[in-house]
Amino acid sequence: MSELTIGAQIPEVTFKVRVPHEVQTGVCSAIDAEWGELSTSEMFGGKKVIVFALPGAYTPTCSSTHLPGYEAKYDEFKALGVDEIYCVSVNDPFVMYEWGRAQDVKNVKLIPDGSGEFTEKIGMLVAKDNLGFGRRSWRYSMFVDNGEIKKVFSEGGKVDNCETDPFEVSDAGTMLAYLKEQV
Repeated sequence: MSELTIGAQIPEVTFKVRVPHEVQTGVCSAIDAEWGELSTSEMFGGKKVIVFALPGAYTPTCSSTHLPGYEAKYDEFKALGVDEIYCVSVNDPFVMYEWGRAQDVKNVKLIPDGSGEFTEKIGMLVAKDNLGFGRRSWRYSMFVDNGEIKKVFSEGGKVDNCETDPFEVSDAGTMLAYLKEQV
């Protein structure tokens, strides 16, 4: 898949995660845990899922608005039949875990795409060398039903080394409005 396409299936990818010894809501990368794997078939099979992706943990828009917006509206999404909300970033599990703690995340599952394999397979990997980030995800959100992409909100202007960080359509409010229209 070169770009996110409505009707396409999510590619098969296995994420390297840290599995907590005790089940913790929202945690896929606990520090005091063991290495594990999480496949996209496990994540999306038989579920209605929202995925939103962002350039990096601890970055300004990601920390002030993007992640907090989905966390705050979690119950509204659940009421509309959403089973899971995943935040994907090209960061390692340790960074994602600490960012989740710093953001007091309880519901959104933070998915570390450390090597960028998932992000590359869906065509959303971009260079952010101009910011010293290296390869990262373009900002987007999508609604996925049983592994099939049903709706995509990708920020405009996707290019390598983009001078700006657009954040207009991948927010929680836009996704919530879309899902409310579907009911």
